[in-house]
Amino acid sequence: MNDFLRYYLPIFYALVLLFAFVIPSYRTYKSTGINPITFGKEPNAHNYIGYVMKGLLAALFVVIILYNFDNVYQFTIPIPYLQNLNIRWAGLVLIHISLVWIIIAQFQMSNNWRIGIDEQNNTDLVTNGLFSISRNPVFLGMIICVAGLFLVIANAISFCILVTTYIVIQIQIRLEEEFLKKQHGEQYISYQSKTRRL
Repeated sequence: MNDFLRYYLPIFYALVLLFAFVIPSYRTYKSTGINPITFGKEPNAHNYIGYVMKGLLAALFVVIILYNFDNVYQFTIPIPYLQNLNIRWAGLVLIHISLVWIIIAQFQMSNNWRIGIDEQNNTDLVTNGLFSISRNPVFLGMIICVAGLFLVIANAISFCILVTTYIVIQIQIRLEEEFLKKQHGEQYISYQSKTRRL
């Protein structure tokens, strides 16, 4: 299975980037002319989160690539009791379910898809489909995907990436909640009271 994972994980990660970020961003830009990537350079919490997220994506890619090189991979401090076939299969199932979940959620967002908080353009409040189950299904899918990757390549670095991803996403969610309250008022507050954060 190790040989399979060495080839497959980089391909899967490329698919995640393609379907979770590139395609939805291109689709939104093509349909609206609006750049959906809203992280800027001003020194504020929102943009800092953007930098951290980019760093986490890069770090996860590095860990996946290091998995191809046994002599270097050992420096990631593999966790021996998680290095078994059943746990790896569970991780593979999770990452694929999470990718499908993310794709569905982004399709349901349609042209309201943004990476970050868009203070320049109004967006509709999406509350149907997966958004009737979770207020943040894309973020939930991302957390599950990183958790699944941790189970597939369980080591100290992938664990730190998982914990940091969870914390950073929780901070971003709260920043977005404050923004959505201002933009949608009572409609968002009512939605917030009926639907779970994750």
